[in-house]
Amino acid sequence: MNDPQNPDRSQNADSAPEVRRYDGPVFNHSVSHAQFAWNNETVTQNQQTNTTVAPGYEELAARVNELIRQLPGSGLAEQDRQDTQDAAEEVLAEITRPEPVEEGRVRRALTTLRGALAPVATGVVAGTTVGAQEWALAAIGSLTGVV
Repeated sequence: MNDPQNPDRSQNADSAPEVRRYDGPVFNHSVSHAQFAWNNETVTQNQQTNTTVAPGYEELAARVNELIRQLPGSGLAEQDRQDTQDAAEEVLAEITRPEPVEEGRVRRALTTLRGALAPVATGVVAGTTVGAQEWALAAIGSLTGVV
């Protein structure tokens, strides 16, 4: 019987171990809230997490969520897009923590987010399209003066 939970132990100890090849991910433990893609040229995956935004930070959360929503069509290079998404998620993490919001941490997270967008907005990044520059400038403008 070929049962992975109860391997056949009747083989001789000197025999070679069995090698199994799988075409895809193999999970040896339970997996939840995970996304996987393989054999793809490109992929965009999104997960929605419903968390409570700290009072007074609703407008900031809406602007950052809108920025994240627009990222795939922004024209940013892959690394710039990932840096921007990471920075935006850091801002959201700060304003959705169960503990009281520390304004200094939010300001630093916003500065990091604007910093991720600045090279694109100024055209310093090689290969930046005009559309990506305009989008990044607008995004920086919408994040300025919120906190």
